[in-house]
Amino acid sequence: MRNHKRLAAIRKLPCIRCGNPHSQAAHSNSAKHGKGRGIKASDEFTIPLCHSCHFQFDTFQLGNRVESEEMFDQWLVRVERMLVMEDREVF
Repeated sequence: MRNHKRLAAIRKLPCIRCGNPHSQAAHSNSAKHGKGRGIKASDEFTIPLCHSCHFQFDTFQLGNRVESEEMFDQWLVRVERMLVMEDREVF
């Protein structure tokens, strides 16, 4: 499922790993989030990662598949909190 509003909000956040203010929306690499061959996970499962951290995450340089999924799930919880705070600041 595509959600352009969420992707734009994610890109405004700093990298969840290193804090770099220039982030991109990184999709989950997990099948449990809808990832498949040639299929991106739903935009619901995106986090802000800078180019370097995104590359390291996607190439499993930060851990094996299980460790990466655990990391992503923890980051996703933090990102959801950050997005809620962003919404509160807007209103």
